[in-house]
Amino acid sequence: MAKMKKKDIVKYWLDTAEQDYKTVEHLFQTGDYHWGLFIGHLVVEKMFKALYVQKYDDNPPRLHDLVRLAEKCGLKPDDEMLGKLEMISRFNISVRYPDYQREFYKICTKSFSLEALETIKEVKTWLQSVIQA
Repeated sequence: MAKMKKKDIVKYWLDTAEQDYKTVEHLFQTGDYHWGLFIGHLVVEKMFKALYVQKYDDNPPRLHDLVRLAEKCGLKPDDEMLGKLEMISRFNISVRYPDYQREFYKICTKSFSLEALETIKEVKTWLQSVIQA
């Protein structure tokens, strides 16, 4: 099997991030906010991985922490963006482990979740601009 070209790998990460974002929208329509936020984290993570491959022509690190992924991509987000990345990273842990799930379910009210989704959209837009630059 032939090795995939860098542009194809970048496209793979971006395409799957976009597919996942559609899943986020469906989950929000049904009120499954906690899972929507978890998948929202995956969207951002995959975009970072696309950027990493684009910049370094290498396999992306097996990390889920968005702040660390930003660092690995050579980005220096401002304090506001760092705060957003930290918040979104918590969605990964909160749904993944049962002892955190119950508390996270309580936090994921409609208003909290819609605000968090806006943050995910802002980070997604920021990463799209970085990837296209």
